[in-house]
Amino acid sequence: MIAGFPPVAAADARLLILGSIPGRASLQHQQYYAHPRNAFWPIIIQVFGAAPDLPYPDKLRLLTDHGIALWDVIGQCRRPTSLDSDIEPVSVQVNDFSRFLAAHRHIATICFNGTTAEATFRRRILPFLDLERQPLTFHRLPSTSPANAGCSYADKLARWRSALTGGDH
Repeated sequence: MIAGFPPVAAADARLLILGSIPGRASLQHQQYYAHPRNAFWPIIIQVFGAAPDLPYPDKLRLLTDHGIALWDVIGQCRRPTSLDSDIEPVSVQVNDFSRFLAAHRHIATICFNGTTAEATFRRRILPFLDLERQPLTFHRLPSTSPANAGCSYADKLARWRSALTGGDH
């Protein structure tokens, strides 16, 4: 079994970015999106105009300073590689979103980093959330993973920028 990371979130977070579960490079470095070819941090840095060599703790602060929380849908699972397609479905244990959202009442938007995060959330979490109490808007964004070679960096950047800065709401 592999286990993900705790959420990164300030009390006033308004938007939550959800991935599936960290890959091998991220687990090895104990950092979200640590694979050198993953476009997540370059996109975040470009969207918010930060220095490209920003240390990891400052990258996390960049998110929280902009009202963005970061977490994964899956808390634990078995996956022999870093590919989401290799996640063993029977092993999936999802994170506790009822508790997380209750503690972060300002979150109104959830952005999914790819299809696995969205599909798992919609199937395993969404049916158990009280959306009348805390209405949410959902956006599936193109995965920042290097495995998503079918979407150009420019397209990823444009779609992520729009979602993170309110351009598509």
